[in-house]
Amino acid sequence: MLPSWHQDLESLEAISQDDVTRDLVLRMSALSQSGRLAPFLFELAQDSELDDVTKSTLTEIAADPAFLLAVEDYLDRTRIFH
Repeated sequence: MLPSWHQDLESLEAISQDDVTRDLVLRMSALSQSGRLAPFLFELAQDSELDDVTKSTLTEIAADPAFLLAVEDYLDRTRIFH
């Protein structure tokens, strides 16, 4: 995990607690790592059902690959195995 994101555990934990948000951020991370995030961002911009604040927030998150990796790492490290 990147040291700069250790200070923002509240955001990471909030993402981990919301199933929809967690799945979306993990998907964006996978798309980012595979170089396929651009089509997602295009579709996001065209989505008439989302408000501008949501679009802006998701675009900002998607533009930060370090944050996406930090979330993925946090979720992996905090997963409880049964």
